[in-house]
Amino acid sequence: MNIQGQAALVTGGGSGLGEATARELARLGARVAVLDVNEAGAQKVAAEIGGIAVRCDITSTDSLQAALAQAAAAHGPARILMNIAGIGTARRVVGKDGSAAPLEDFARVIQVNLVGTYNASRLFAAECAKLPPLDGGERGVMVFTASVAAFDGQVGQQAYSASKGGLVGMTLPMARDLAQHGIRVCTIAPGLFATPLMQQLPEPVQQSLAASIPFPPRLGKPSEFAELACHIVTNGHLNGEVIRLDGALRMAPR
Repeated sequence: MNIQGQAALVTGGGSGLGEATARELARLGARVAVLDVNEAGAQKVAAEIGGIAVRCDITSTDSLQAALAQAAAAHGPARILMNIAGIGTARRVVGKDGSAAPLEDFARVIQVNLVGTYNASRLFAAECAKLPPLDGGERGVMVFTASVAAFDGQVGQQAYSASKGGLVGMTLPMARDLAQHGIRVCTIAPGLFATPLMQQLPEPVQQSLAASIPFPPRLGKPSEFAELACHIVTNGHLNGEVIRLDGALRMAPR
């Protein structure tokens, strides 16, 4: 699919990997709706790329439906969905005091990262399937954001790894399900990236993490994630695939 002139939705577009992706889509000529619970961040990015900002909670169907309607009113129906919104956590199953980890923490991460992504995807797909096909029969593309933690999660990452592993497991059946509608589905599993959250860590910690990456021995650039996400859109034969973007990193237990 040619990105030029297409309407695109980016969840989590107000910062980090989502911001980089929104910027790259706009650079390539897309009309971008920046969806985020952080309304201030979304507005800042949207203003700088000529898009629109929409406050959106992906765990709420009402919020998502309103956001998609607002984006469609401004830019027309979307053919591109970048699912990048997500949260992280680290909590041992049994704490130092011997107590069990709160179930609510686990459920919250699954609800945002996995259920929220499915929620956005199903609503996007239902609208996208109504659109006239482009050349080759394609109607739309969606990208999930997993993590290398889906494959080699560290101590305390049970909830995060389970949520990202769920996205990996959902990729192929979603692609097969939506093939009849001409909608492609792929997932990116990023490693360690220089996001605002990562940059809050002390510099020695960042350097230590970067040194654990075989090559190149540095943190990934959000722009590299964005470039891959946009390449998935333009490469019509990429479908049902999970792509690790990690410099050959394999995470240690801790």
